[in-house]
Amino acid sequence: MTRKIILALAALSFPLMTLAAPAPWYLWQSKIDGKLACSQFSLGPGWLQFSSQPYKDAGCTKPGRPG
Repeated sequence: MTRKIILALAALSFPLMTLAAPAPWYLWQSKIDGKLACSQFSLGPGWLQFSSQPYKDAGCTKPGRPG
């Protein structure tokens, strides 16, 4: 019985996994020397988000949201 419930829950979760998309990339600028870095999340307190434009790739060359 427990095995059937686990299998049913697993089967129901698969469609949700297909809806997940990768996180977008953003350009971040160093407060110290102004250098730019591309990251999916903040690099820390020494960095400011350079623009609100999301990118599809790790090089921040293709504008848009991934997925």
